[in-house]
Amino acid sequence: MPSLLLKTSTRIRQGLPAILSVAAALAAWEIYVLVSGVSALVLPAPSRVIGQIAANRELLWANTLPTLQATLTGFAFSLTLAFTLSVLIDFVPRLRRALFPVFVISQTLPLVAIAPLVVLWFGFGLTPKILLVALVTFFPMLIALVDGYESTEPEIEALLGSMGASRVGIFRRARFPSAMPYFFAGLRISITYAVVAAIFAEYVGARAGLGIVILNAKNSFRPDLMLAAVVISSALTLALFGATALMQWIVLGWRQAGAGR
Repeated sequence: MPSLLLKTSTRIRQGLPAILSVAAALAAWEIYVLVSGVSALVLPAPSRVIGQIAANRELLWANTLPTLQATLTGFAFSLTLAFTLSVLIDFVPRLRRALFPVFVISQTLPLVAIAPLVVLWFGFGLTPKILLVALVTFFPMLIALVDGYESTEPEIEALLGSMGASRVGIFRRARFPSAMPYFFAGLRISITYAVVAAIFAEYVGARAGLGIVILNAKNSFRPDLMLAAVVISSALTLALFGATALMQWIVLGWRQAGAGR
């Protein structure tokens, strides 16, 4: 328990500069709006944005759920696709030379041009959001997994091979565990893109979601409500990022603890 409290206090101290920086930026923003007298239709104050979150909490909550559903469903599909392809590439190296150029090209496609086409082809349901989230997020995880497999120490593979381990056994006991730190790095990067991709897909075409709230607020000249939806989307992204960090600690915490002794 004392060590846990010590680690918690250490993390709080480490995060304090970032908290103070954000607080200072918000305070400067609030003061500027008050002093300059700029219209709320141009730049609403942070206090006004918070007020809109409180006043429209039911609307924001009702539209956060579809965004969260699209994000998690699309990310789960992306994760499954990335892991499956990474295993295939690891067992059949020629696939890397055949598929990686295609994957790289897919990442160069502008989302602003692809999203309307995907919505046109698949309608306004959940499918286009899943596909767009997967398009944006699967490549970082795929790269992280493939590089992680290759980081396995050759001596460990040779030792397992000398003990009669099969290719699958070597992958399960050596290559896959070696890829875990790389995988979680890619996971943290991808999850920050997932919410943005889902909201953009909703912005292009959907029946509900934070993207719809932002679009309607823009058309109604309500920047305060737009920023309220943006704050909710940022909070959602931070929550998902924190969930991946917690998952990494649960899976790899014992290894990090062992390295610290």
